[in-house]
Amino acid sequence: MINKNNNPIAFLDSGVGGISVLNEAIKMLPEENYIYFGDSKNAPYGTRTTAEVRELTERNVEFLLNNGAKAVVIACNTATSAAAEYLRNKYKELPIIGVEPALKPAALDNEEKKILVMATPMTLAEKKFNTLMAGYEKYARIVPVPCGGLMEFVEAGILDGQELEEFLRKILAKDLCKDAEAVVLGCTHYPFIKETIIKVIGHDVKIYDGGEGTARQLQRRLKRDRLLRKSGEHGQVEMMNTLKEENIMNLSHKLLIKI
Repeated sequence: MINKNNNPIAFLDSGVGGISVLNEAIKMLPEENYIYFGDSKNAPYGTRTTAEVRELTERNVEFLLNNGAKAVVIACNTATSAAAEYLRNKYKELPIIGVEPALKPAALDNEEKKILVMATPMTLAEKKFNTLMAGYEKYARIVPVPCGGLMEFVEAGILDGQELEEFLRKILAKDLCKDAEAVVLGCTHYPFIKETIIKVIGHDVKIYDGGEGTARQLQRRLKRDRLLRKSGEHGQVEMMNTLKEENIMNLSHKLLIKI
């Protein structure tokens, strides 16, 4: 049996947003080796059909497996909704970890209060999200907020400033934000702009994203499958992107935490 413990864990996303999840994994599992694969050439996924997203995700997973990945984290809410179950059936022995909006902790922490769920239109329209929401509507007042066009700001490296604030004000209208106690960031791009989101909302809110929970699930699965790397040294991170441009690679490295 081939020992895969030193092989990399692959993270993939429609662009640079999944780096927010990768950062949580690096903090939790610093000894692991990682490949980060951003598909910025085909972004955004949130405005594509489910079939298109599934095809793109499957193709990217196959590429990462050919590059030795011992596990795959689909660090994209849209791709998780569209392709995770399909890929788990196709690669039954491969640890495939998906992400989902952190609705459970938000609802249980804020019972009977108003919670905004910011996500791409496709994520909010998928059965997976609606099933999740139905399970927690009895605890809190959940308000889905479609955010078409928001991830493109992060892809362009615009993480703050007037242009982003003006765009967010159109999404986060005053009436919508009134009495909101918490915000669930349902796209992995959004944690990079959470300070601006709080600023536009105009009052203190609790922010929830699924990055830490995803990293914890990855750790559990690697431990269960005896795939953890135990070297005593920090691992390496290789950054890849289908958009082979210097600015996107510079942004990718800028968003990556330094250990």
